[in-house]
Amino acid sequence: MSKGLEIRLASRPKGWPTLDNFDVVEVDAPEPGDGQLLVRNVVMSVDPYMRGRMNAGKSYVPPFEVGKALQGGAVGEVVAGEAEGISTGDFVLHDLGWRDYAVVDATRAVKVDPQAAPLNAYLYVLGMPGMTAYVGLVDVAKQEEGDVVFVSGAAGAVGSLVGQLAKLRGAAKVIGSAGSAEKVRFLTEEAGFDAAFNYHDGPVVEQLRAAAPDGIDVYFDNVGGEHLEAAIDVLNDFGRVAECGMISQYNNAEPQPGPSNLFKIVSKRLRLEGFIVSDRAHLKEQFFTEVGGYLRDGKIRYRETVVEGLRNAPEAFLGMLRGENTGKMLVKIA
Repeated sequence: MSKGLEIRLASRPKGWPTLDNFDVVEVDAPEPGDGQLLVRNVVMSVDPYMRGRMNAGKSYVPPFEVGKALQGGAVGEVVAGEAEGISTGDFVLHDLGWRDYAVVDATRAVKVDPQAAPLNAYLYVLGMPGMTAYVGLVDVAKQEEGDVVFVSGAAGAVGSLVGQLAKLRGAAKVIGSAGSAEKVRFLTEEAGFDAAFNYHDGPVVEQLRAAAPDGIDVYFDNVGGEHLEAAIDVLNDFGRVAECGMISQYNNAEPQPGPSNLFKIVSKRLRLEGFIVSDRAHLKEQFFTEVGGYLRDGKIRYRETVVEGLRNAPEAFLGMLRGENTGKMLVKIA
């Protein structure tokens, strides 16, 4: 019988997670039942939302269970079991990463074509991060041609795509914030942002005003905190905010005070809307058609930060939370 590794939640973190919160365990490869597939994972994703699932509190997805394997997006090869349209040797996208072998209900597996796009792309540009960028910009923020768009956490997986999609959809100017000079260069020299700044270089509001002297119309928020307060200050009347994430607060042991300028939401008639990508599943075909077309035409540039080996998945996850990745953080399993 084949053996494999799985990464389990050893304990719930208080504040920043550490490697002690994870266990690496060797297990027997499971056997698929009726309507199930045995998948040998090839590549998996680590994403900011997983930090929330390490907590016990109620959220939009169930928390990870202590002593059980974690979960997340992965692509793997079907090595046993068959289902309608899926055979041994096919590659599928599913949500049981963090392990070498996964038994996946066939109804929860999506067949992907390695000839149409690299397998990694189905966890990034054509996967959940890509769709998050797309629906947040198009459906939540209602970006229009001529808008000035500001993206925080812009060198990350979602943010770097948001800026490119905004430009492709006719934005007048796209501005990004990131945490290093190298990431700023990536945004302006590779990802096509019109302007970018390092938020460590000074107050965010001052740098944003300098980059957008006529204000911004759309803010795509991945960070929260000081970035959200700055955006509220610089947004024009009737500006729109897509609240995707607030990574600056994910590891706080105690709640942080909110922005001090919230009355401007009233005086400027701003619209702030939080969203979860799974609520917009009806846009999946529209997303594949539009973004898949951009990808085929070479109009989207993207970077990946790939960590080798399932044993190193916890460190990859922690590195992603620390902002060590440019673009999508992935773990190559096989």
